Amino acid sequence: MSFEIPTLMNNSKEKVVLLRMRNTTTIQGILKDFDIHMNLTLENAEDISDEKPVSLGKILIRGDNILAISIPKE
Repeated sequence: MSFEIPTLMNNSKEKVVLLRMRNTTTIQGILKDFDIHMNLTLENAEDISDEKPVSLGKILIRGDNILAISIPKE
């Protein structure tokens, strides 16, 4: 089980992921990298919480702030 999450995340690199954050925002972007703490680097990130998406560019998100990650189907 402990190897399943890193495998899923590695398979999702260079693909669009959707993140639900603790502060109720929703962010989507291209997953570039992650670490053992689930800190994520995203490119072309957007805050899609409201009707009009807000471009965030390249961002680093601390894993503590993430509630859920939606990864693409293989």
